[in-house]
Amino acid sequence: MNQAKAASKIDGKKFLREAFAAEQAVLALQLDLSSRSITHSGVMGDVNEQHFIDVLRKYLPMRYEVSQGIVIDSNGSTSEQIDIVIFDNQYTPTLLDQKSHRFIPAEAVYCVLEVKPTLSKPYLDYAAAKAHSVRILERTSVAIPHAGGVYSPKELFPIIAGIVSTKVDWTDGLIGRPFTENLAALGDTHTLNCGLAVSDRAFDTFTGDLTISEPQGSLAFFIFRLIQRLQALGTVPAVDWNKYASFLGNDF
Repeated sequence: MNQAKAASKIDGKKFLREAFAAEQAVLALQLDLSSRSITHSGVMGDVNEQHFIDVLRKYLPMRYEVSQGIVIDSNGSTSEQIDIVIFDNQYTPTLLDQKSHRFIPAEAVYCVLEVKPTLSKPYLDYAAAKAHSVRILERTSVAIPHAGGVYSPKELFPIIAGIVSTKVDWTDGLIGRPFTENLAALGDTHTLNCGLAVSDRAFDTFTGDLTISEPQGSLAFFIFRLIQRLQALGTVPAVDWNKYASFLGNDF
């Protein structure tokens, strides 16, 4: 019997805690390595984005795609470039893909995340502005025929937005007033619903109140609670592709 199997038999919960702590430690080492060894800030940012994307792809169900991209609506309006977009991979195609560049229809988006080296007021505001650029886009929703009739157009759910980083700038981390007050100051389309600092804690407001994890296990806390929230959103709305086709100048 190997060491991991023995640990899981003795105390399964402890085994899971330690296994996910190791996963978090690996991510922290990857982020630290990029900061110490990559001399170009833009390249370092791209590498760190990919580290977070890889972790999310590992744990999110296959129905969700995780990628960077620009969100677009049926009017041709676009968001800012988004570091991480979690979107529907089953019913909604991306548009005009060119290598790593893609437009993601607004209707397909579940969540947007900004990747930053540290969690601070300027970066909170920056992530909030990115979220705003997505949430103000128009989303369509049409009825769906089925064997027994027609499902009504799905009500649009609020798009999740957050920030992930390596560390926190504030001395008290995420449990101090500077963080909580700056987070609370972000309202409406600028709201950030969740976040993670790999060297500190994770947070979310999925249950209405601000919930903050312990430092150990913050990665698992972030991932599992995000999955739970994604499940609660259900499926994305059915896209009105005739609205997208209207730019051709025809009446549909």
